[in-house]
Amino acid sequence: MVNYILRRLLGIVLTWIFVGIVVFLMIHLAPGDPAAVMVGGDVAIGSEELEAVHHRLGLDRPLGIQMAKWVIGVLKGDLGYSFFLATPVISALFDRLPVTTSLSLCAIIFAVLLGIPLGVVASLRPNTLIDTATMTVALLGVSSPGFLTGLALVFFFGVRLHWLPVGGYESFTRNFPLALRHILMPAFSLGIAQAALIARITRASMLDVLSSEYVRTARSKGMTEQSVIWKHAFRNSLLPIVTVVGMSFAALLAGSFIIEAVFVLPGVGNLIISAVKQRDYPVVQGGVLFVASIVLLGNLLVDCSYLYIDPRVTYE
Repeated sequence: MVNYILRRLLGIVLTWIFVGIVVFLMIHLAPGDPAAVMVGGDVAIGSEELEAVHHRLGLDRPLGIQMAKWVIGVLKGDLGYSFFLATPVISALFDRLPVTTSLSLCAIIFAVLLGIPLGVVASLRPNTLIDTATMTVALLGVSSPGFLTGLALVFFFGVRLHWLPVGGYESFTRNFPLALRHILMPAFSLGIAQAALIARITRASMLDVLSSEYVRTARSKGMTEQSVIWKHAFRNSLLPIVTVVGMSFAALLAGSFIIEAVFVLPGVGNLIISAVKQRDYPVVQGGVLFVASIVLLGNLLVDCSYLYIDPRVTYE
């Protein structure tokens, strides 16, 4: 187990470096100049003022030297210094991480509470009207873009009915009821697709287990249907469900950019979108690397959780 984790961590570091280099090259080779944004778009290219900003930001050095300096800094835990926020990138990310974490947690809780029961119900009534209706709803959930769902919710519950605030964020530690009202629509918009995915995977996993020999044996022994479903079928179908839930949470953390922009939430996604618009290279590079790290570590945690869910799993 220890050797497996060490190998995975080494792979994470190598993937981390590769992603960082690719993002660095993409953002630096893309059109746009942060120095021009800082001094104003009407400044002539090659002017002394523009060149002075280039020199101050280190953008006048060869691209290879800039990349090597950044990679060395990343390996030391330094993601750089924001061009526009006047703060270290890692501080800017951690300041906004609670917003993205709260949104993702609420979204995955909603997805699990909706997706797993729907999947179980559909698996117990295969090829019936209940099964068809459940999977149709799941298909609609997977197919609906999160930003479109968010805009529809804003229009109906925010603009027309005035039931919920249309944007902004409130900390759960400061005012829980108000924070819940602010997070409901973003969490639903972000989590509906994952709820549909969890429902489909739960249904497929449960159908596979319900047709197994030990489930038929449990029923033949006179066990109650509730015990058969939850103690035998559901517990033995957890591996794929845990996998999709773990991956969904990582995807929610990494994919909340558009939802944060729609609902004006000051999270990591909104920070990176603003940085892309301003060509704030260090924030974009550090933000994407930060998100990639969450996804990679999420995969590792999901794999390690298999040992506790199913003792038959081994990584030796």
